[in-house]
Amino acid sequence: MVTPRLVLVLGDQLSEGLSALGAARKDCDIIVMAEVASETEYVPHHPKKIALVLAAMRHFAETLRDQGWTVAYTRLDEDENSGSITGELLRRADAHGADEVIVTRPGEWRLVQDLDDMPLKVTQLPDDRFIASLDEFDAWASDRKELRMEYFYREMRRKTGLMMEDGDPAGGQWNFDHDNRKPAKTDMLRSAPMQFTPDDMTEEVLRLVEDRFGDNFGALRPFHFAVTRGQALRALDHFVKHLLEGFGDYQDAMLQDDRFLHHSLLSPYINLGLLGPLEVCRRVEQAWKDGAVPINSAEGFIRQIIGWREYVRGIYFREGPDYTSRNILRHERALPWMYWGGETKMNCVRHAVAQTRDEGYAHHIQRLMVTGNFALLAGIAPAELHEWYLSVYVDAYEWVEAPNTIGMSQWADGGIIASKPYVSSGNYINKMSDYCGDCAYSVTEKTGETSCPFNTLYWYFLDRHRQRFEGNHRMGMIYSTWDKMEAGKRRDILDTAKAFLQRMDNGDVV
Repeated sequence: MVTPRLVLVLGDQLSEGLSALGAARKDCDIIVMAEVASETEYVPHHPKKIALVLAAMRHFAETLRDQGWTVAYTRLDEDENSGSITGELLRRADAHGADEVIVTRPGEWRLVQDLDDMPLKVTQLPDDRFIASLDEFDAWASDRKELRMEYFYREMRRKTGLMMEDGDPAGGQWNFDHDNRKPAKTDMLRSAPMQFTPDDMTEEVLRLVEDRFGDNFGALRPFHFAVTRGQALRALDHFVKHLLEGFGDYQDAMLQDDRFLHHSLLSPYINLGLLGPLEVCRRVEQAWKDGAVPINSAEGFIRQIIGWREYVRGIYFREGPDYTSRNILRHERALPWMYWGGETKMNCVRHAVAQTRDEGYAHHIQRLMVTGNFALLAGIAPAELHEWYLSVYVDAYEWVEAPNTIGMSQWADGGIIASKPYVSSGNYINKMSDYCGDCAYSVTEKTGETSCPFNTLYWYFLDRHRQRFEGNHRMGMIYSTWDKMEAGKRRDILDTAKAFLQRMDNGDVV
């Protein structure tokens, strides 16, 4: 008699081509899937995120059963639920007489380590859903002084052949980012990302999440996410047909009354495994080849997936489990209550947080240049911000979220990802959005209590970190501008910034 093995499928591994499934024997092995408290509660996840993962897991389990697999599935509210992935593996091993586990390597260090510490034999297979293996990334990074995404991206273009012509990048250049920074205007005819009506299985999950996680930050309903591969493919098709054309021009734009603009909202489905990154990029490339979308839109979208997404995963695993604790700038201020929905007079922050609360989503510029920019300027502890981002966004898993927060947004890793801090005054937000016109603060005022906090905090950040950054070749002109200001003006700017932070620390509405 053949001894069955347990084949663990995690909630963000919902891919029929998963390496663990490829190594499994359908006639005797047991697929283990489990909804457990340790995964739903390690941070206070947005209710939409919990519902999306659980609903997608239940639908995927049905797909596997229909294909002839034996699936041992644990629901969150079952009495026998042990509360953890490792606990469920031990319970299923005892029930089926198994002593071996096969799993595709998880995307978070805590789970990798938990599985390594199990008393069962556990084989962690490479996650080949990514374009670059971890060994391939390490080989690329091993002899480089600076690990810049742009150069890694070029390697991924060459490897995949995406938008390549006779060995050269299509259009004669690798990157069309200079074309992708246009402010947007309200357009009542602009399409929105595709939405889906929950079926009975998803409704059951929604009721469970309402009961167990009703106090978590975030609105559960309305819930319109895709929860099956078929739905995710329809969402991809809709994006390519109706939104991709303007994606490039307006990918950095922000509007108060248009939360999605030309963004795809496909990242939750790619990160769950319902869509493959390469199939998404091939679909986008084909639209460009067909003349349906301009080159800057296709290239900009593909760069986010085969460039940035692959790159941050490589950084996360290369840097190790302590990456999330990096804090080279020694920022220790507590995360302000406004990030959890508390009142604020800053219109940009208010809209970004309200959108996050309602949708479980905000696009990359809202995350980087509004909530992230403010946190860096104000000296917020990066670990607290990291936990917030991991909690509130439906597409957030530590492998992708942590490098974006610790490295790109907060420069807490000392420049591994970003050659300089991504900080800006209110001018950038004013240029790329319509937030500033309705704000209680004035973006044109440089000092005083009614001046835009981003203006004064920007200079205060540069001043207090001068020793670290004034030698940076990309920041010399900025410090030259600061030095040319009249001494009294510099003093007023710093005094205004310090007063603002004091009010915020005191719990005042700022």
